[in-house]
Amino acid sequence: MSLTLPRSLSPTRVTSFTDCPLAFRLRAIDRLPEPPSPHTAKGTLVHRVLERLVWEHPGAERTAEVAAAELERAWAELQDDPEYAALELDDRSSAAFLADAAQLVTNYFALEDPTRVEAAGVEICLEADLGGLRLRGIIDRLDLSATGDLVVVDYKTGRAPAERHERAKLTGVHLYALLCEQTLGRVPVEVRLLHLREPLSITSTPTAQTLRGQRVRTLAVWKAIERACEQGDFRPRPSPLCGYCGFHAWCPAFGGVPPELPAV
Repeated sequence: MSLTLPRSLSPTRVTSFTDCPLAFRLRAIDRLPEPPSPHTAKGTLVHRVLERLVWEHPGAERTAEVAAAELERAWAELQDDPEYAALELDDRSSAAFLADAAQLVTNYFALEDPTRVEAAGVEICLEADLGGLRLRGIIDRLDLSATGDLVVVDYKTGRAPAERHERAKLTGVHLYALLCEQTLGRVPVEVRLLHLREPLSITSTPTAQTLRGQRVRTLAVWKAIERACEQGDFRPRPSPLCGYCGFHAWCPAFGGVPPELPAV
């Protein structure tokens, strides 16, 4: 092969390839460093707060005041994070960053009552072999419903997709449902995307048919990645997502040149 296949795929990487093959190659194969992003750093901060809120505190203590205290704690820790430090924010920008994170945490309470959440785990890493593909992913939160069934919950700190793109964005959480089936032997009764910025909750119910479809589509993406590696053909796919991409210097759509293929 002209390029080496990645050893595994995550739901995020599956979506990355379908969004833009070149960006996938630069991230997953060339492993080029991306410039620090305030969106990523803020996502890390807010995820940490919500993770601790439901995992480290009993139900009755999961209040807005406790969430604010956890935000203060996580904010202090973030100051030592190289990713955040690399942003080099001035005092005004730093204050705006924190204020926006605080609003996202506040919006969370409009989406669900955390005192009623029964989390089975947070940041759960699952791996499964799908016909030669090693699929792995980290679930933000795995809940138990009132009837003891599994519910996959995924936090999103960016803007919710337009209605016509909702189905595509649910691909990731449905792949988490497939991972639960493969590794835990149980299919979640529900997958939920909690979009904190709007705030908006998008919910879907996995079925045997949707899981079969996800498996087929994921293996089809894997075959496409294999072909792209064999041919060294990872073309850019310009879209509105380009505004959030850090690889413009290597992208022909922006006058850049991708890294050279290894000699064979």
